[in-house]
Formats: sequence, structure tokens, C-alpha cells
Amino acid sequence: MSKKLSSQLQQKIPEDAYCEEHQQPLQLFCDDDQMLLCGQCFHSEGHESHVVFGVQEAAGSYRELFQEILNTLKEKLEVAKSILADEQERMVVIQGEEQDFKDMIESEYRIRFQLMVEEKMNFQRLQGGVFNSNMREDGLNQLMEFATELKEKSQEALQRLSHLGKENMNKLKESEVRLSEHICSLQRIIAELEKKCGEYNLAFLQNAKYSVERSESVLLECLEPAHITDLSLCQVTGMSTMLNTLQRAVTLDPKTAHPFLVLSEDLRSVSLRNVQQDIPGSPGKFIFGATVLGVEGFTSGRHYWEVDVEKATRWQLGISEDPASSNCDLPAASRDKFLLTGSMMGTDYTFWVFPPLKRVFLRGEQMHKVGVFLDHEYGQIAFYDVTNRSLVYNFSSLTFCGAVRPIFSLCIPSGGPSSDSLSICFPHVSSCDVNVSPQSSSA
Repeated sequence: MSKKLSSQLQQKIPEDAYCEEHQQPLQLFCDDDQMLLCGQCFHSEGHESHVVFGVQEAAGSYRELFQEILNTLKEKLEVAKSILADEQERMVVIQGEEQDFKDMIESEYRIRFQLMVEEKMNFQRLQGGVFNSNMREDGLNQLMEFATELKEKSQEALQRLSHLGKENMNKLKESEVRLSEHICSLQRIIAELEKKCGEYNLAFLQNAKYSVERSESVLLECLEPAHITDLSLCQVTGMSTMLNTLQRAVTLDPKTAHPFLVLSEDLRSVSLRNVQQDIPGSPGKFIFGATVLGVEGFTSGRHYWEVDVEKATRWQLGISEDPASSNCDLPAASRDKFLLTGSMMGTDYTFWVFPPLKRVFLRGEQMHKVGVFLDHEYGQIAFYDVTNRSLVYNFSSLTFCGAVRPIFSLCIPSGGPSSDSLSICFPHVSSCDVNVSPQSSSA
């Protein structure tokens, strides 16, 4: 009997099918054995202890179950498609991030070499230019050794970056293949279930339990994006000691201060007044409109300053081109500001740079002190985590059309008073050879 029914179920079963053995209508369905039964089969084949339904009831129950599974499969299909799209986007993003890190590493070591050359030249000037051939040769040898050391460190950092980049790309490609295969499986099973739901009851019940089990096995497969290594592991550590020599005694320009800001008497610290402002839009919106510029406008040379950000939860630092001293035709949007933003979200800090707006991932803890380096001639701006002595981000190949001025911003509070403040640090050593244009008008 079982073999006969099994053979029968492999074919398309007409809705008025009869039992081949007893010539009675197949009106029952044994859920345990997944078999269609007539009344006599039920009593003679030992199905009394099994779960047996009428065909109509069994088909109705399975149709409801199939519909629930279909809905879940379709939801998972959309999730899989979304993750796949994200993985493909991440491939493009990490390629861009790798290039950004490559440019930063090369630019940072180029800055360090330039600073070393300048340090040697300053040393010669301090000696009054009195050098014999041995001293000059020793100086050149030291410079060559330093250049070789920098090149080796740069190559090590670039190789480490390249290795991580390839490793991340391979993980994402494997994830892309795995997700694509899973999407194909989901689409195939969805199509099979939808086709089966369109069949008549007797044919529909054929292999119904197998279809359910097969669908459930696909639903149990875990979907998650690839775990890749953060490229911040390639973060450039260390800072040139020459930066201390370039540190400037920057002060704040009261004429450019936002009304919500309070400047200290020595013009080296800035804080927010205890005022509130209704910010249009969402309550959590951040408005970095409380800005003040530095008095100093740098028109040439290399300059460095440090800012204590420990008492601020949301801040911006950088440089702003002074439109009053600009002598080029570039639009303001392309020559305005270059910024680093720090923002505390709960207990975590996030960092962003602009332009363009992009997030910077750092391995260290909260920054307490930020260093800003400017090379006007070479068009370079670098931000340093002075606390952990490492590079945060740098911009290179910039073109300045005139004087640039330090800029300091605090976030205007939208939900209550704020005690945020920024303080410009005193130089470690006295500044020398500074090319500065004093500002008498606000920017």
C-alpha cells in the first residue's frame, strides 16, 4: 500500500483521485507518514495512532503555514539584498579609505622630512654658518640616515595598509558570493512554494512537509556582514619634535566671536554663555555656529598650535581662509574651511573631518589635546592627537589664496546650558621666523 501511494504521489494527482487498492476516494491525509488515505486504508494500515486530518483541513493548515513561511522568506530575501548592497558599497568605500590612508601616510612622512631639513637649516643659522667640511659632511650623513629611516617606516606602514586592504577586500568578496548564493536559494524556494500554493489540495499535500523542512533549513542560515579590520590599525604614530619649534602663540579675535561665546582676558580660552536657543528641526541637532577666529593670519611658512579640548564634548578646530586677504577667483565653498570635529555620543567619541565630510576612526581614547599643523607653501594641514602622539588626519595639495586663520567652534546647546570650553596651549618654546599678518577686521 505504501509503495503504491508513494508511486502515486510522484505524479500529478487529480482532485477526484481514488485509492488504487480499495477504489475509495482519498479523503484523508496522514501527517506522520505524509500519505493520502481512503477510509479503509485508515483502519487497515495502522494509522489509527497517527495524526490524520481530512484532506481539506490538512491542505488548509499547510497553506496557512506556507503563507507564513513565504512571508518570512520574502522578508529575509529583502534583508539579504540589503546586506549584499551594503557589502558592495563597503568594497568601494574601503578602496577609497585605503587610498586616503596611503595619501596620509605619504604626506605625513613627507612633512617629517621637510621639518627635519628645516631643523638642520635652523641649526646652521644658529651656528652662524661657520662649518668646516667635516661638520657639513656629518650633517649631510645624518640627514641621509634620517631620510632612509623615514622611508623604511613609510614603506612598512604602506605594506601593512596594503595587506589589511587586500584582506578586507577578500572577506567582502567572499561575503558577496555567499550572500548572492543565499539570495538565489531564497528566490528559488519562494518560487517553488508559490507554485505549490496554486495546486489543488491533493497535489498540494504531496511532499508538503519536505517543502516546509527545506524552507526552514534556509531560514535558519545566519545572515551577517563580513567582519573586516579597521584601517585605523595603520594609524601613523609619533610626532616630529620640530613641531614644538613651530608652535605659535595663537590668540582669539574678539571681533569675530559669536555672541554666545565668552573669551578669557588673555584671549586664549573660549567658553559658551549660559544661554539657550531653540534650534529648528530635531532636538538632537548639532549646530557648530559658535565660532571665533584667531587674531593671527598666516600668509606663508609653517605653523603649529595646540588646543586643549578636554572640557568640550562637541568642538571643531582647523583653519579658515580669510576672504579679506584673498587674491584668487575660487568660489568661497572651495576655499573656506578645513576642520576636525570631535563629538561625544554617550561615552564614546566620534571624529569627523571636512571637506568632504568623512568619519575618522581612531584607536586611542578621548583626545585631551589636539595639534594643528599648517604648511602654507606646500598646501598641507595636519591634525594630531597630542595625547596619544599620533596623526589623526591630514589634507595635502591644497591651494591657499591668501591668509588663513585658526578657527575654533563649540556646539550651540539645544536642550540646556553647556559648560564646554576650549583653551589654546602655550608654546613649548619661543616661536621664531613667523610670517604673520595681524587682522583688524572680522572674517
